[in-house]
Amino acid sequence: MSSYAPAYAPSYASWDADNASAIIGAHLDREGPLLPILHELQGAFGYIPEAAEPMIAEALNLSRAEVHGVVTFYHDFRNDPAGRHVIKLCRAEACQACGGDELAERAEARLGVKLGDTTADGRVTLEPIYCLGLCSTAPSAMIDGRLVGRLDGKKLDKLLAGMER
Repeated sequence: MSSYAPAYAPSYASWDADNASAIIGAHLDREGPLLPILHELQGAFGYIPEAAEPMIAEALNLSRAEVHGVVTFYHDFRNDPAGRHVIKLCRAEACQACGGDELAERAEARLGVKLGDTTADGRVTLEPIYCLGLCSTAPSAMIDGRLVGRLDGKKLDKLLAGMER
């Protein structure tokens, strides 16, 4: 791994209620449209804006609490925009046993944020994830959608340095 190259470079639109209404409306004829609506909203805006929740609730004849409950239940739905880069460090037992705790501490110290937070400059979001299915190559991470196994301090430092550019 010579240098960091993101698997994708997401580009999101700014919040727009008309765009959100169009996304919601496009799914109303589906059975069970809530999850597809949430996925498409997050795909468009990079997160689920709080202002979208009452719009969804009204369109689907749900309470706002029901919509909010789904948004907060699933870990991949965001309430705030993510950083330009997203690092998901595996926190499952196999990865912890192989040095995952030390890697999490190292990433937190290097970035100046705790797991679940985004750097002040919006560059990196550091998140816990509970099992990537790469136990045989622990510790593991997902970085900008790309799986990384056998992660160690040196490899993590190199990946983080590439994100600083």
